[in-house]
Amino acid sequence: MSKIELYVPKPEDLWFRQGLLGDPATMSYNKGYELGFDGYHNDTGCIDFPVEAHSGWYARWIGAEPQRFYAYLRETETGEFLGEVSLYETEGPGVYEMGIVLHSAQRGKGYSKEGIRLLLDCAFGKLGAKKVTNCFEPSREAALKIHKAAGFQVEKEENGLLYLGITRET
Repeated sequence: MSKIELYVPKPEDLWFRQGLLGDPATMSYNKGYELGFDGYHNDTGCIDFPVEAHSGWYARWIGAEPQRFYAYLRETETGEFLGEVSLYETEGPGVYEMGIVLHSAQRGKGYSKEGIRLLLDCAFGKLGAKKVTNCFEPSREAALKIHKAAGFQVEKEENGLLYLGITRET
């Protein structure tokens, strides 16, 4: 497997996020869930991210540490963007919910496992997190396997979702 890194995108790099969110194969995990916000497409799972929204989104997410962190996963040798990762405080200072979306063409290559490791290093190192959480459907077996391998533990199952967490100590 190639080496990957966290790369904080520049405004001119947001074409990748726009394509990621607009790709039905990548966003299929979202398909059919009633997320209930403008720009979400229930039939594909895709989320609109038009160019006119880039600057406002960028101002909210980039350079917003410690409340929020966002980066691309990037292959170090080629510079190719592979996916995105994020952290945002949810239950007060030091408790973050994480997100990871890997482009569908990059799945099954070990990038998710390494991406989660890099994101946890950032959370517990750079941001001083006490805990990182994530939640998703139990049917997402690959996601569960990767999270457990990273040290996450299932804390509860509720309303059709698994809630997972990892602390600095674990």
